[in-house]
Amino acid sequence: RLRKLGLTYPLEQTGLQAFAHGLKEILVVEEKGPVVEQQLRQIFYNAPPTQRPRIVGKQDAQGAPLLSALGELRPSRLIMQVAQWLQNHAGAQLRIPLLQVADFMPPELLSNASDAVKRLPYFCAGCPHNTSTKVPEGSSARAGIGCHFMANWMERDTEGLIQMGGEGVDWVSHARFTRTPHIFQNLGDGTYYHSGYLAVRQAVAAKANITYKILFNDAVAMTGGQPVDGVISVDAIARQVESEGVKALAVISDDISKYDRLRQQFPAITSFHPREELDAVQRRLREVAGVSVLIYEQTCAAEKRRRRKKGQLHDPERRLMIHESVCEGCGDCGVQSNCVAVLPQETTWGRKRRIDQTHCNKDYACVEGFCPSFVSVIGGRLRRKSGASAEHRAQLLALAAQLPSPQVLRGNAPWDLLVTGVGGTGVVTVGAVIAMAAHLEGQQASVLDFMGFAQKGGAVLSFVRLAASRELLHQVRIDTQQADAVLACDAVVAASPEALQTIRQGRTQVLVNTHETPVADSVRHPDTQLHTPLLLAKLRFAAGEEQVRTLDAQALAESVMGHTLGSNIVALGMAWQQGLIPVSWAALEQAIRLNNVAVEDNLLALAIGRLATAQPQALAAPAAPNPLAGSEIQADSLDSFMQQASAHLAQWQSPAWAQRFTAQMQQAEQHLAHWPDEAARQALLLTTARSLHKLMSYKDEYEIARLFASPDFQAQLDAQFEGDYRLAFHMAPPLLARGKNGQAPRKITLGGWLRPMLGILAKGRRLRGTRLDPFGYTAERRQERQLITDYCALLAQVLPQAQAAQASQLQNLLALPQTMRGFGHVKERNVQAAQARQAWLLHRLDPQKHPRPQEASGQSGQFKGITITRQAA
Repeated sequence: RLRKLGLTYPLEQTGLQAFAHGLKEILVVEEKGPVVEQQLRQIFYNAPPTQRPRIVGKQDAQGAPLLSALGELRPSRLIMQVAQWLQNHAGAQLRIPLLQVADFMPPELLSNASDAVKRLPYFCAGCPHNTSTKVPEGSSARAGIGCHFMANWMERDTEGLIQMGGEGVDWVSHARFTRTPHIFQNLGDGTYYHSGYLAVRQAVAAKANITYKILFNDAVAMTGGQPVDGVISVDAIARQVESEGVKALAVISDDISKYDRLRQQFPAITSFHPREELDAVQRRLREVAGVSVLIYEQTCAAEKRRRRKKGQLHDPERRLMIHESVCEGCGDCGVQSNCVAVLPQETTWGRKRRIDQTHCNKDYACVEGFCPSFVSVIGGRLRRKSGASAEHRAQLLALAAQLPSPQVLRGNAPWDLLVTGVGGTGVVTVGAVIAMAAHLEGQQASVLDFMGFAQKGGAVLSFVRLAASRELLHQVRIDTQQADAVLACDAVVAASPEALQTIRQGRTQVLVNTHETPVADSVRHPDTQLHTPLLLAKLRFAAGEEQVRTLDAQALAESVMGHTLGSNIVALGMAWQQGLIPVSWAALEQAIRLNNVAVEDNLLALAIGRLATAQPQALAAPAAPNPLAGSEIQADSLDSFMQQASAHLAQWQSPAWAQRFTAQMQQAEQHLAHWPDEAARQALLLTTARSLHKLMSYKDEYEIARLFASPDFQAQLDAQFEGDYRLAFHMAPPLLARGKNGQAPRKITLGGWLRPMLGILAKGRRLRGTRLDPFGYTAERRQERQLITDYCALLAQVLPQAQAAQASQLQNLLALPQTMRGFGHVKERNVQAAQARQAWLLHRLDPQKHPRPQEASGQSGQFKGITITRQAA
């Protein structure tokens, strides 16, 4: 007998007693704790022996573990236990084909270096929490309910989670059993209004040393930007917490001047500060005995974007741009802003940074990165690619309509399709469109979306199940090894264990979008790699080499449409043409129309996907010249890189300077001439060339001026902006931008008048390194010249004795100059970390000549990279 409960507590006893009449044993299948199981035992405990069935579930009749209390009990996790339970009761009367149970067992997964690549959700571009969740060195913070919880995985000394209204409750008890004197507690404004003010009250009553950071972003941002349920304001919160008895109160804002006329509405203990003073204010508050409050006010970035589109909020006419050639790729802009709109950009000279203008919300915090590559473009507008003409679009739609329909090999069982992608890009829409198309045809469909923090760029898995009749659809999740097809709009999510376990070798067909969308780690770690080839290797291992096909959906969409917004629909069209979507083309188009969002673009995107599969030559069109094309090509051979590097160094200084580079590389080639492995030799020489070029083309005042005066800078501007605009530069001239009280120097803003001056300064590079060079006497310039000398000496030291067996260690050693990136104190920190790493690598290469380096005692706090580097060594 089988009974499915709709109400699990309290149980309806009359029906259950009738169900159990005459049974010897009842197996209870329920997720998590034994709620139903315990109630059944209570119901039948005093029943006569003939009416008292055994109750098993989490444990069998002998008390041994049976069904797990952890995770969801999908069929693949139950089939073995239930089959054995049935077999034990039926004996020879029931023959269960246990050999088929292997079809439900988790498949073997490939493990490689891409295991560390995760698609974690993150703060939106320009989110207030990018700044507000920072804590001073030596302090820690606790998280709660809200977007700020994501600071847990952002290396911000933040941890924990507690229920809404319980913020700080755990600290009240912990504080009495620890030497830690103080913590910060993040608290959202919506949570504060709901019940968080009670948490402040209990902390005051307990006389706890805690600072509540009330993050006032003017919206319930985590769930989409709804208004707070009630009237709430910064001054009202300030008055309320002051009346509760807090000892100190500070207000910080990205526009603190707005409070100049409102200060009389705040308690007398309130101080007001711009967000640049966050660190200093927190250091002061953590010394206050008792409860203090910091109200950080800045509107939610996503809500700002919505209000600007509606005309309800002023839209600044200023945008930031990174001059790619000046950028060193150090990542300090990401450290300062924590912004996902600052993306990696691969170039001939290594990885740089660029601003994704589509997603930028004009927070401008990235400009605080200590780097002169940032330029403000004031006025004008973004240049949009026009894409295909109306006539060309019509031709493509007509061609797609003439293509033959694919054959879908489908039996009577449901068709299981898994769609994976990145939150906020329309992955859920893909599943919804397919389900609607199936409905229009009279099929049955179910869609289960695993989104989590999807709107914050997290992983999305959409389980789409299609069947001819309702009776064939049971669970909505695609179980282990049961997927018929996988549409991987993002390779990172598709190669996650959650997605891979649905794939069956030789059966599941996989279509993978190979476009690399940076993961959250790219914001804080400039060298983060997605390892796309290794992600594809995982998918091929799981499904089989012949079952996996690839595309670059973003490139296809942009080449025809002029933008990438329809890339997931392009992938959908390609999947349909390959027979992975068992619905008719007419139904799919009608579902797009019913969705009523960008209908014409989405219909074109579908057609592009079809043509990319069946008639790719129809999409081939002469591309417009790209002024940045030269900088986007990665020189992957030694000869190619040497030619480009020599030409660049001649422009940097002179042909003689380029000849010095060439001569040094010729010596390196001679030292390695005896190596039998030509591939390893070429790889090591290319690494050496990249490092030497990096050191010999350091970015001093003359080089920065030359790069801003070059035509490439104007070409980069023209590629992104149009209209009447003016420029502002953000730099830190040594004589004008000095740090105060031991702090790092701050950049200043210089107007467009600087641009012609930079052209004049660029001509002065002939003075570089001479006695007449006014900049050459600074410590930074002397160090840069010394680094070139030291590296040449290192090559002369290690290359003559280099052995092919040591190729990997030599590669790591000779690549260290490529990590000496940045400007000023940022570069100094990276140089010190690289030199510490070099000492350890030399010791590993030859312990006799290079003794074990001394411990860097007392410096781990100053140069955090040294400790990390030593662990890697």
